[in-house]
Amino acid sequence: MKTDDFNYELPEELIAQTPLAKRDDSRLMVLNRKTGEIKHEIFHNIINYLNKGDVLVLNDTKVMPARIIGEKEDTGAIIELLLLKNIKNDKWEVLVKPAKRVKVGTTISFGNGMLKATCQSIGEEGIREVEFTYDGIFYEILDKLGSMPLPPYIKEKLADKDRYQTVYAKHIGSAAAPTAGLHFTKELLNDIANKGIEICYITLHVGLGTFRPVNVEDVTTHKMHSEFYQMTKEVAEVLNKAKKDGRRIVSVGTTSTRTLETIMTKYGTFKEVSGWTDIFIYPGYEFKAIDAQITNFHLPKSTLIMLVSAFASKEIILNAYGEAVRQKYRFFSFGDAMFIE
Repeated sequence: MKTDDFNYELPEELIAQTPLAKRDDSRLMVLNRKTGEIKHEIFHNIINYLNKGDVLVLNDTKVMPARIIGEKEDTGAIIELLLLKNIKNDKWEVLVKPAKRVKVGTTISFGNGMLKATCQSIGEEGIREVEFTYDGIFYEILDKLGSMPLPPYIKEKLADKDRYQTVYAKHIGSAAAPTAGLHFTKELLNDIANKGIEICYITLHVGLGTFRPVNVEDVTTHKMHSEFYQMTKEVAEVLNKAKKDGRRIVSVGTTSTRTLETIMTKYGTFKEVSGWTDIFIYPGYEFKAIDAQITNFHLPKSTLIMLVSAFASKEIILNAYGEAVRQKYRFFSFGDAMFIE
């Protein structure tokens, strides 16, 4: 299976640079994964495609202001860090630019010394492990010094940083938003609950996988970056009962999908658990947890388009993407959505 098999042509003007004024006014493509049939909708009509008894699973991670810019203490060189994941206490895995300037022992100062990072070890492709030192509360300092880590294909400045958070974001720790969830409003979630659809929240802190392209020719040799996930006992019980009753589990976003599939693959059931996942889902994978999913339109040759191609088929997904291009849907993080059922 070749990475190039998951390529498609996308005009640059279809890459959404800014979010819409109203979250649920985005367009929604409804795709039948068995037949390939396509319907064109508005996102707030997603409620018409959810049935009483369905369980909707959302990722309640919160994006950190994870991009910080500082200076090397010895030379004053400008260094950018992107916080990826908390390893333990004040030790973090970060992505460094320019990486060649940061060796073991290098200290970078942020905000005139309000925060300092000292390199502990060197990883591949610009990854470093650093230890932070500071006085006060780490996330409060990060809030003062950091900025939202928008993906590189977004060139516009974000007017309202809350638009890169879901309305239900709760547990801070992500380097990127779970973007399928950006379409939901509190009012829409209330309407969905009032229809008799159960809403559950799991957590997966989005890390490097979002930023890393697939650089290998053979898909099966790609290595996913690990990300932290968590499921509560209450959510596990709701999901297990839905499975037992034959009701649909609908995941919101590839992050929710990967969390649910990780747990079901590992344990054969849903359970209270936390851990790290590097699950890589591509065609040939047999889904064990979900019955439908809401997702955005993903980058060519990305692990995310491979995941949705596993859920439907590569042919059906690429045909749907071709139709989305023809219909001038908006793509990627601030773009439109797809419901695959």
